[in-house]
Amino acid sequence: MRIEYVLPLKWQDSSGDAELTAYIQSLPEWADLTVVDGSPDPVFARHHRLWRQRAQHLRPDGPATPNGKVQGVLTGLRHARHEWVVIADDDVRYTPESLASVAELLEHAELVRPQNYYEPLPWHTRWDTARSLLNRAFASDYPGTLAVHRSVLLQTQGYRGDVLFENLELIRTVQAAGGRQIRADGLYVRRLPPTLRHFAGQRVRQAYDSQAQPVRLAVELLLLPLMLVLVRRPAACSALAASAVVLAEAGRRRAGGTQVFDSWAALWAPVWLLERAVAAWLALAWRCAGGVPYSGQRLRTAASSPAALRRQLSHPNRGEAK
Repeated sequence: MRIEYVLPLKWQDSSGDAELTAYIQSLPEWADLTVVDGSPDPVFARHHRLWRQRAQHLRPDGPATPNGKVQGVLTGLRHARHEWVVIADDDVRYTPESLASVAELLEHAELVRPQNYYEPLPWHTRWDTARSLLNRAFASDYPGTLAVHRSVLLQTQGYRGDVLFENLELIRTVQAAGGRQIRADGLYVRRLPPTLRHFAGQRVRQAYDSQAQPVRLAVELLLLPLMLVLVRRPAACSALAASAVVLAEAGRRRAGGTQVFDSWAALWAPVWLLERAVAAWLALAWRCAGGVPYSGQRLRTAASSPAALRRQLSHPNRGEAK
């Protein structure tokens, strides 16, 4: 059993080199590593010295994409040496055991979607964990890592690179091509916590992702009017907050989640609901202004609809993926 581990990154400095290098060295020998590195030249050169003995260390190639991560992933897929590919953000930390579990599931599906959790756990990650728990209460969460059969995405000529929610775009592209998905809600993969500044900067961007999920978007847009109606009814407000905590706790208990999710995280669910009630409308304002600001430009589309992707993939002259 051999798999390819594709790690796209773009760092402005080398402050995290030691920790990431230790992680790279901990990956099992049966996982061949491809690092697609869009960092500035001095940082790239340092990474190359550190990682060239363990990894295939490359610059992004092929067509540039407005969402730079997509170019990195597609570069990694083109240069991958194996059919089974794990794609992981630079803050994702597999163990050999969790990596082996993902590989085993790839025997049964073309795409595997594990569950991330934060460790260590500063206060703001409990806030964000509440979002994951609510997702788990209704369906599944979206992680910073996916595992795919390389041939499926080569067949579709990749996936769109001008969308914000690139992981959802990848998932929907694989499914539109007939690929099967396993939502491995009980397969837990650690993720390093973001800085508080990064966390704060993602609040409205995460809300923008919901524009690719119409039912979810409608519910989130209704939250603020509902809260304004209930603001003078303390009992109703308390009932809404308690319901959010109960749902989040149900998500925490699903699929053995209590082993990785902090017992206090569900209590942050009302705070997250309040955040999303406001952020959903701010994201809609961004949409009306031309899209979400991203690397000096705007991305208007959160992700393609499943129907649009099916039409695109069934057309014989669909052309190159963006």
